[in-house]
Amino acid sequence: MAQRTRAVWRLRTRTLELGARTLVMGVVNITPDSFSDGGLFLDPEAALARCMQCLDEGADILDLGAESTRPGANAGTNVGSLAGSAPPTVSAEEEQARLLPVLHGILAASPGAIISVDTYKAATARAALNSGAEIVNDVSGFTWDPGLAAVCAEFGAGVVVMHTRGRPEEWRNQPQLAGDALVAMVRDGLAQSMATAARAGVALESIVLDPGYGFGKRFEENYTLLARQAELLALGRPLLAGLSRKSFLAHTLAGIEKASQVSRENVSHSRESISFEAKEHASLAAMTAAILNGASIVRVHAVQAAVEAARIADAICRVE
Repeated sequence: MAQRTRAVWRLRTRTLELGARTLVMGVVNITPDSFSDGGLFLDPEAALARCMQCLDEGADILDLGAESTRPGANAGTNVGSLAGSAPPTVSAEEEQARLLPVLHGILAASPGAIISVDTYKAATARAALNSGAEIVNDVSGFTWDPGLAAVCAEFGAGVVVMHTRGRPEEWRNQPQLAGDALVAMVRDGLAQSMATAARAGVALESIVLDPGYGFGKRFEENYTLLARQAELLALGRPLLAGLSRKSFLAHTLAGIEKASQVSRENVSHSRESISFEAKEHASLAAMTAAILNGASIVRVHAVQAAVEAARIADAICRVE
């Protein structure tokens, strides 16, 4: 069992103590096409209601996303800044039109709420921070929009720096990596992102690191990374783990289901065949493993169950 990093996380207007207990970040996707909850919260009123429910269930942070970065999505094209690169499917203007009404509604209803914005676009980050967001959660680790780190530094925002291997349309064709090479790739990529942040003026105390489960990692690679996650603590900053409803978990359950139904004929065993309850059980199991392997924050869809499971994991972590 790993010893978690005890640290202060400096946000835009406040600080959070990390490491004493697990903080729960509740995810609300304001998108039509996210793999887990696409379309459920695209309406601002539905999204706001879900955010309030997450807070009532014990979420410490709300993470709002208005563009899907699921496998195959046309995201991360440097926002058209590279010669010959196509713009992302969701423009900054559309992303903000989805995001900002919900952000404003949350802060009107709950002024003390801590809001993270899941975006890789500097323009959207600026608009959200101006509107009261505290954290920018960048799945690209400051690699997709070269202006984002400077915006985060300007506002003194908290940042979640995630490791991503390539772009969503490339993930299915990447070669499998052995354990040492995989961990080294994630560690070195996060170190490079931290260096980019530092050059832009982002304070070290503002950074939390995310290994990026599912983001350019093949199915089994995610388990290797989870088992060795604590090695990333050597980078000196706390870890956030986002394992909720990841496809590699459903892939594993599909294998179990297939083995238990070998006598059936013409049965399709895809991740879509896995029950909602089974996906949630798998998510909680992976989340608990992440906490025991050094995560200080967990990013989840089902908040109440995560809060309860995290409390048990925290009790284990406190045993000397």
